[in-house]
Amino acid sequence: METPPSLLSVDPARPQSGAAACYRPGGLCSHRAATSRILLLTVLSLCLMALAPVPEFLHVLGTVTSIDEKHIDVKTTKGQVVLVLLTKQVKYKNKHNPKSLDPPAVGDRVIIEASRDEKTKKVTATVVHYSPGSIPLPPR
Repeated sequence: METPPSLLSVDPARPQSGAAACYRPGGLCSHRAATSRILLLTVLSLCLMALAPVPEFLHVLGTVTSIDEKHIDVKTTKGQVVLVLLTKQVKYKNKHNPKSLDPPAVGDRVIIEASRDEKTKKVTATVVHYSPGSIPLPPR
């Protein structure tokens, strides 16, 4: 007598037609379990990234009081002088000459996009937007 197909044992090495499963050394697992593991790993990695120290972003507005290759001093409207470090990656953007790559000069108005390192409390510029204090008149 022949055994009906519904009572035959299923060989885990051969997937049945229409069956969606993944195979592991310990046995058979569904795609739902694999998806939940991926989701769990993603959530854990996002939590770890959130715990990493992130620099504080800020803007410094004022007038340049001194500048050299490594730092710029800016006097704010409240009279406070803020020292901002400059790196080789800083971008300078002149309001009146967008193609210029030159840094600002003493007396120029600036808006500096910067980040503050939480450990050292040092402020480092990323972008320096400025408007020259003395604007040359356009030729006639």
